Amino acid sequence: MTHLVALTLALFLDALFGDPRWLPHPVRGMGALIAYFDRRWNQGSDRRAKGVAAVAAVLAIVYGLSALIVHIGYALSVYIGAAVEAVLIFTAIATKSLAEAAEDVRRPLEAGDLPAARRALSMIVGRDTERLDEAGITRACVETVAENTSDGVTAPLFYAAIGGAPLALLYRAVNTCDSMIGYKNEKYREFGWAAARLDDVLNYIPARLTALVMVFAYGGRRLRRSLAVLFRDARRHPSPNSGWLEAAMAGLLGVQLGGTNTYGGIVSERPTLGDPDVSLRSVHIRRAVSIMAGTVFTFTLLLWIGGMIIALAGAWGESTRAL
Repeated sequence: MTHLVALTLALFLDALFGDPRWLPHPVRGMGALIAYFDRRWNQGSDRRAKGVAAVAAVLAIVYGLSALIVHIGYALSVYIGAAVEAVLIFTAIATKSLAEAAEDVRRPLEAGDLPAARRALSMIVGRDTERLDEAGITRACVETVAENTSDGVTAPLFYAAIGGAPLALLYRAVNTCDSMIGYKNEKYREFGWAAARLDDVLNYIPARLTALVMVFAYGGRRLRRSLAVLFRDARRHPSPNSGWLEAAMAGLLGVQLGGTNTYGGIVSERPTLGDPDVSLRSVHIRRAVSIMAGTVFTFTLLLWIGGMIIALAGAWGESTRAL
């Protein structure tokens, strides 16, 4: 139960402070560590084995340090331990910063300032943004909000509920490894193989749970339609997990996501997700952010309900054994 208290406190901290630049952020340390192994080991032969070793080393360091810090906190008192866990989990989630980044795109877009909207969008997506129109900017932003509802919030909360701050930070370390070296290009195809595969494995359950929570929490009169879109289109996405979030969001908004993207001037064709009931407009960014916030709240509530059921079952088991 202390994990649930800690993750709830972490959500409050995130709502208050977001991603403060003055805080020595663990993810920046993870990035520096990954970059070090990338420079040293991503060369010569046996790059896949070296990549496996690099990921294992990063995870061992991150989990070991965070577990030690949490252990010291709880050794002092349960309150200090819970507070330490809350701060560490807070650094692993990004609800407020994701919402703010999306709003930075939406505001100039609604004002008709496409160049400013494209610049803001380029800070949160990897695709080329220079020639995107309103629909293209909106699609990219909505897809990012959908995917990161799980990657940036509910997945770390899921692992925090299971194993506290150390497991939440381990998940964040895997996610960071994937974002830095998990590419399928010549440089990282072998070295980043372990990072990409492990990220897929760890996101498998949280992505699907989050998509279902999203649809059931916000489906309303579109519930059947949204579920149909989710189960029809989720597997069409190149990612085994991102498609669930994007298909859920597409069904709820009644829009079509996916399609043509450009990366470094190279065109990438992806299957479409959802049906184009309405054209993509800037208002869909606001709605996507609202859906994300409600999904996080509902997901956290379900974690609490699950935790209470497990705790009551454990207490019942202890009482029956005592009898």
